[in-house]
Amino acid sequence: MPEENAAAEVTAAAQVTAAEVTAAEVARLAGVGRAAVSNWRRRHADFPKPVGGTETSPSFSLDEVEHWLRAQGKLAEVPLRERVWQQITAHPGGAVTALGQAGGALLVVRDRPADWLELTAVSDARMATLLRPVLDQVLGARLGPGHALAEIPLGPAAMPLLRAAAELAAELGARQAFEFLLGRHLDANPRQYTLTPDGLAGLMAALAGPSARTVLDPACGTGTLLRAVRGATALHAQDSAPELAALAALRLALNGTPQVRAAAGDSLRADAFAQDTVDAVLCHPPFNERGWGHEELAYDPRWEYGFPARTESELAWVQHALAHLREGGTAVLLMPPAVAARRSGRRIRADLLRRGALRAVVALPAGAAPPYGIPLHLWVLRRPAPHAAPPAGLLLIDTAALAAADDRPRSAWPAVHEAVQDAWSAYDRTGSVAQAPGVSRVVPVIELLDDDVDLTPARHLPPPTAGGGPAELTAVRERLGETLGRAARLTPPAAAAPAGGTVRPPTTTVGELARAGALELHTGTGGGTGSAPVLTEQDVYTGTGPSGTLAPTADEPVLTAPGDVLVPLVGGAAIARVVDEALAGAVPGRGLALLRADPDALDPWFLAGFLRGTANTRRASSHASTATRLDVRRLQLPRLPLAQQQSYGLRFRALAEFEDALRLAGRLGEQLVQGFHDGLSDGTVTPE
Repeated sequence: MPEENAAAEVTAAAQVTAAEVTAAEVARLAGVGRAAVSNWRRRHADFPKPVGGTETSPSFSLDEVEHWLRAQGKLAEVPLRERVWQQITAHPGGAVTALGQAGGALLVVRDRPADWLELTAVSDARMATLLRPVLDQVLGARLGPGHALAEIPLGPAAMPLLRAAAELAAELGARQAFEFLLGRHLDANPRQYTLTPDGLAGLMAALAGPSARTVLDPACGTGTLLRAVRGATALHAQDSAPELAALAALRLALNGTPQVRAAAGDSLRADAFAQDTVDAVLCHPPFNERGWGHEELAYDPRWEYGFPARTESELAWVQHALAHLREGGTAVLLMPPAVAARRSGRRIRADLLRRGALRAVVALPAGAAPPYGIPLHLWVLRRPAPHAAPPAGLLLIDTAALAAADDRPRSAWPAVHEAVQDAWSAYDRTGSVAQAPGVSRVVPVIELLDDDVDLTPARHLPPPTAGGGPAELTAVRERLGETLGRAARLTPPAAAAPAGGTVRPPTTTVGELARAGALELHTGTGGGTGSAPVLTEQDVYTGTGPSGTLAPTADEPVLTAPGDVLVPLVGGAAIARVVDEALAGAVPGRGLALLRADPDALDPWFLAGFLRGTANTRRASSHASTATRLDVRRLQLPRLPLAQQQSYGLRFRALAEFEDALRLAGRLGEQLVQGFHDGLSDGTVTPE
């Protein structure tokens, strides 16, 4: 039997070290772009062959890749964080089990550093035996009895991972090491998790107030909302997915000193904290759930404001949150906008208003959280005291105008956060707030208690003065005049035919130039790690700044750089846009091709200009039943010396400036016309 156990340990250890890496991860190891890895595979016959994955997304042996990179002088040592991450992904029990083991070890490293040094001084087999009681003591002290990590496996085969995680903690810190590993796991599995962005979590925690000492999240996910809370002494977390409850527990325990209690289970059906009341509840509940427990929970005492319809799962979560609040406690929930207006929920909404439980509804800009195309709402609620008079008005805030004022929605988030926090703070202190047209207003509850009880902020806020009033309209008119003058000056001179007749030089294609190394060709995905803005097809067509939101993936995104050329692949229009300093650092979105020219071989304006030729686009396009798709590799360019390319490039650049001036003039003209229409109709502008 001992021999069999030893053999099993060796096999498991081999499984842990036999890690595989994708092309994107190879690029990270070598510190290069993904295109360089593709070039190595084509040009070097000895590059490691795929050992897994698919034909379009192969994976390679980490050991073989590391050996090849060293032999080529492209790698001195695999970065520690990459080595630990590969051990996580190759773990025979799965990445979540590996993260649980690593997180437990990191907690011991942080809370019992002397014990950890003693543990690592012995063999792996002995370490596994000694670690269990130490880990149980640390977890019991931080997470309480019956915590979600009680069954974490700790065999000798896991010890190399734990030692490596401790090394990473020495480099980054225990909390940062776990955040890095968890972040990589979430990036690698974007469809498995619904994440709450950190900025939104910070706003929700701020609305809950600085005095919240005990906080609950009944749908905690990975613990992002509770991690944003400052000054708490106890954090309660529950999630229906056991692995998420375990990861949230570790994340919160490593993040600070509050007592953490985390439980697995459906909070509506099996409330782990049924007897507890807290100062604040933060929640990003699952949306539009039909199977939330409508039948078995019909007589539940939590439905103090009315029994939610089957289609109103979100109102069940609202009342669950209120049931856990002490008197005067605050709950902040992220909600889909339909909850504010659906007829099936109007009676519950009305009772929440009458009794003073619902205090504010905040309409967020689209892109604040998944699903990113929908402008979600925040509901701020408070547990009413039995004999306290309810507030006379409901605070309504709409942040759409704040986000629309910025070409980059992500950069508008600080202004959104500040506006919401300021309005809520004023309302919370005094029960009123200065009315800001189109942004915020305290609406008398009596006005809302009609047949619909529609709480959508935009339907109750006075519209902002279009164009900003006469002074702003005058400024727009002056700017329009300047822009029209600039467009007149940039108007191209009269066209002239070549003196010797039309001469067509030999041509090449984008595909041939890419194979020759004169340019790099990348297809945009709009995904990656980090928080870069995303340039969409619409942004390229309209000449505006990045408006998209990054979809989290495991791959490092390709970021735009000055001189890159962006080409939409769908639609059939002849468009190519050269990236300038203002557009640098963005991620190309889906449906865009990015061409990065070698400046010693190709002028980017020459490249973009010829790609926009109508005949060129037609030759390279194919037609499906509903769309026209461009094969960018088939686009043609003349073979010309660089000096002659630059001559063409100067003219193409002047045309682009003329086009930008016309586009801006068009937008200003539309703004001026609409401003006068609105001003005349609402009385802020006189006919004279």
